[in-house]
Amino acid sequence: MRAQIGVIGMAVMGQNLALNIEGKGFPVAVYNRTAERTREFAEGRAKGRRIISTYTLEEFVDALARPRRILIMVKAGAPVDAMLEGLFPLLERGDLVMDGGNSHYADTERRLGEAEERGLLYLGVGISGGEYGALCGPSIMAGGHREGYELVREVFERIAAPGPEGPCCGYFGPGSAGHYVKMVHNGIEYAIMETIAEAYDLMKRGLGMSPDEMAGVFSDWNKRELGGYLFEITERILRYRDPGTGEPLVELILDTAKQKGTGKWSTQAALDLGTPAPTIAMAVFARIISAFKDERAAASGVLSGLDPALGVDRGEFIGRLFGAVYLSVIAAYAQGLRQLRDASAERGYGLELAEVARVWMAGCIIRSVLLVPIRKALLDEPDLPLLFLAEPFRSAWEEYHGDLRWVTCIAREHGIPTPAMDSALAFVDAYRTERLPANLIQAQRDFFGAHTYQRIDREGTFHTDWEAVA
Repeated sequence: MRAQIGVIGMAVMGQNLALNIEGKGFPVAVYNRTAERTREFAEGRAKGRRIISTYTLEEFVDALARPRRILIMVKAGAPVDAMLEGLFPLLERGDLVMDGGNSHYADTERRLGEAEERGLLYLGVGISGGEYGALCGPSIMAGGHREGYELVREVFERIAAPGPEGPCCGYFGPGSAGHYVKMVHNGIEYAIMETIAEAYDLMKRGLGMSPDEMAGVFSDWNKRELGGYLFEITERILRYRDPGTGEPLVELILDTAKQKGTGKWSTQAALDLGTPAPTIAMAVFARIISAFKDERAAASGVLSGLDPALGVDRGEFIGRLFGAVYLSVIAAYAQGLRQLRDASAERGYGLELAEVARVWMAGCIIRSVLLVPIRKALLDEPDLPLLFLAEPFRSAWEEYHGDLRWVTCIAREHGIPTPAMDSALAFVDAYRTERLPANLIQAQRDFFGAHTYQRIDREGTFHTDWEAVA
């Protein structure tokens, strides 16, 4: 028996993907740099399955039917390069290599070029859904050689999460398109998670609500327009009790959040493009600030603040908090999709944003009922500049922006930070403002650096000797 596809990297994600693929009818070969992990998998979860365990790269390559189809699931960065250095020389023209990790899109472009020099096909594949998704149905975002995608289309369509508009997998374009889409997906994920955390903080510190009471709020929201995976798991987290103490486990967890880099990369890429993604950026910075635990603890005894108790009607606040969270979540999607629109134009991906929304409908971390109207808006206007310009989001802005303003004002008056909500409001307010104060900034730049400026009353580029005028 020769395997139809091979998986390199037997951490949990790699194991689960291998089991998912085999369970959908495709014999799989597996390999891990550490032989003991492969052996444990072979004697445990893979036992009795059509999974061929191999212990050298040569043995692994020889176990695959041609053209070989290989999915690498190792840590992004140097480990991927090290694996490719050993793997590429063993392959033949027309073989396909896929990187299924969270690789930086620039690395993917470089590796694709190296594969082309050898006559190999290469895909950068974003896979979202975590360990459960890998086993039961992830969202798959592929980019690179189109002919490579056609070699694995059937596999991907079978293992992907079934969505309302078909299997949640797709080919998004040449080069690093797949990894770029996954990177922005993760940036949106950061922003939504930060928004949810801010709502939790306002209810906990501001209203004095218990975890069970807050779980009830998130449960209600999950049944409405905010229904989605992140709201679902938030309710479950808040209801979970620590077996050892009987206390809500969430309150026993240290308040420092880590990041793996994709949120930071998404923000850096937005800056490079010159596309606005402030809510995603503030979510990244919020995690960075959370890591300064000792400094924050010291500063709490030095810098005075305000009483976090809001002193408002609980029912009214929660009702208006829904609107604030809703608009902030829409801002996250809007900024991410705008970044993909701009990146596609600059990098030649040819992205269809409605297809991106379709692939995000199930399996991935940001799956949500919101993606149904988002996809419709993008089908109606494929080059839509911003979601808030289309229905139902324009009407949502009209209905809820007063709530977002009220909630952020209350938060500021009581010293509770809401960087995601604040940035979402400022973003839309700036976008809808016909004349911003950037004219003064341009005058300042021309004053100290002779950077020139344009005028509103005549064509051309101008410079003023401001010192002489003074």
